[in-house]
Amino acid sequence: MRLIHIAAGAAIILGAAFASNLLWRPEPSHANGEHRMARTISVNGEGEAYGRPDQASISTGVTSEAATAQAALSANTAQMTQVIAELKKAGIEDKDIQTSNFSVSPVYENEQPGIPRRPKISSYRVSNSVSILVRDLSKMGAILDQVVQLGSNEVGGINFSIKDTKALMTEAREAAIADAKARAETYAKAAGVSVGRVLSISEGGAQAPVPMFAARAVALESAPVPIEAGQQQVSATVSVVFELN
Repeated sequence: MRLIHIAAGAAIILGAAFASNLLWRPEPSHANGEHRMARTISVNGEGEAYGRPDQASISTGVTSEAATAQAALSANTAQMTQVIAELKKAGIEDKDIQTSNFSVSPVYENEQPGIPRRPKISSYRVSNSVSILVRDLSKMGAILDQVVQLGSNEVGGINFSIKDTKALMTEAREAAIADAKARAETYAKAAGVSVGRVLSISEGGAQAPVPMFAARAVALESAPVPIEAGQQQVSATVSVVFELN
């Protein structure tokens, strides 16, 4: 029984030593080779930055309907060709125009309740749409106005974006580091210690620009169609390990 008691005590000591290693990291402290346990704190930081969009993507197209598929296709092709030509005249480059949808489908007559009969095609519908990238937002309203006048009866999917977010991401990351340090200092002060050097930094992730529709939204008043670009937010998170003094 005594041997069992001693073994259990040894297990308790080893368990305590293992748990301690999870909290403290040994570091050389003096030239005599002695080691001390480094006290650290790990915190997360979040940072945000805001910028105004400088470009936007739009989906626009034409839907045509006629008695035959060929007639619907011919009408649609004529209108869509004119719309695309006008987009290019407005300064939209070939590389910024991409067909996003094309379909030909029959349109069936509405069946009368209580009168069973085989479905009958009444006409054909052709849809053709393109996604365009507008790199000059001052032209946005005029472009929308023009394509509608030329017969585009499908306009939507307007998405604003920022072409280069590097500067905003740098700002967000700096804010995240500052936030992490402020949190560490708050905890350290409460514990009666102070924050020392940074031991490690890891980025938790960066978020793509997110539309922010708030009072800061900017209306493009000069455009025939009123468009609000608003502003967008980019964010970053970091995990920082500080040494405690």
